[in-house]
Amino acid sequence: MPSKPTKTKSARVTAGIPPEQTRALLSRLRRAEGQVRAVIRQIEEGQPCEQVAQQLTAARKALDKAFFAMAGCAIEHGQVEPRDVSAFLAKFV
Repeated sequence: MPSKPTKTKSARVTAGIPPEQTRALLSRLRRAEGQVRAVIRQIEEGQPCEQVAQQLTAARKALDKAFFAMAGCAIEHGQVEPRDVSAFLAKFV
């Protein structure tokens, strides 16, 4: 009986995203993950609200950059027609 091909973690992760974009996206998301962990730590340590808000802003911006990279990937690879870009982006606002 032939053995089934095994799926590697990277094969599942990339699902239609080119490898260099996958690496960049994962890097952005890991950065955001670190920033969210920092927010949690700041709250647990009782840091001032303004410092927590500043770290939350950094995390939000990191996630926004990841989102726009993902949206750009979808547009670049023809998953969204040029005439539909506005509607595509509006779905996520």
